[in-house]
Amino acid sequence: MITTLSRRDAAKYVAVAWVLLLLGVLAVGWLITHPLESVVDPWDDSAEIWLAERRTPGLDLAAAIGSHVADTIVGVVLAAVVAVVAWRWQHSTRPLVYYSLLVGGTLVLYLVVTHFVTRDRPPVEILDPGLVPDHSFPSGHVATSIVVYVATAVYLVRTVPGALRWVWPLFLVPLVVIPSRLYQGAHHPTDVLTSLVFAPIWVAVVAYAVLPREPVKAVQGPNV
Repeated sequence: MITTLSRRDAAKYVAVAWVLLLLGVLAVGWLITHPLESVVDPWDDSAEIWLAERRTPGLDLAAAIGSHVADTIVGVVLAAVVAVVAWRWQHSTRPLVYYSLLVGGTLVLYLVVTHFVTRDRPPVEILDPGLVPDHSFPSGHVATSIVVYVATAVYLVRTVPGALRWVWPLFLVPLVVIPSRLYQGAHHPTDVLTSLVFAPIWVAVVAYAVLPREPVKAVQGPNV
């Protein structure tokens, strides 16, 4: 694992950051569902009702596709495939560590938060069947879109010369997933916003601890 931090320091850094993130998300969830509930819920509910009133068959299909790209199983499988391919290609355990921390840390955080913070889904017809009714906070799909797709783009930019030219669309995946989850009535805006804040922080923490500090530069040939 090539980094300016020792392995022990990197492990401490990641562990402390994860605990702080967990406490921060729990605190936000408690505020939303307790002292600020009467302030936040009316705004959240009105936004979801406004979207539900504008549903069409075409938008339903688009939202379903936009949501499925960040299903938990899709994200976990994609992360595992990318990690293994990068491990074999680059002959380094760095991608295995990177994705294990990202996906594992996010899943555990999500499970802990949804256990302690129960929040009902929006008061509209939910177009994504089978969701746990009181696991609205935070949005797992939005978090997955960031810790898998965006994090993959970050990994490639940091380890493959010139990768930004062809991986930049991965940075846009959350912009597809966010409106899809809101449109389907799966989450309130504040649920999505919370994931939009904590997930990039987690990616930044893991990238700082595991990846090279600067993007790898392409080797320049001799001037003729």
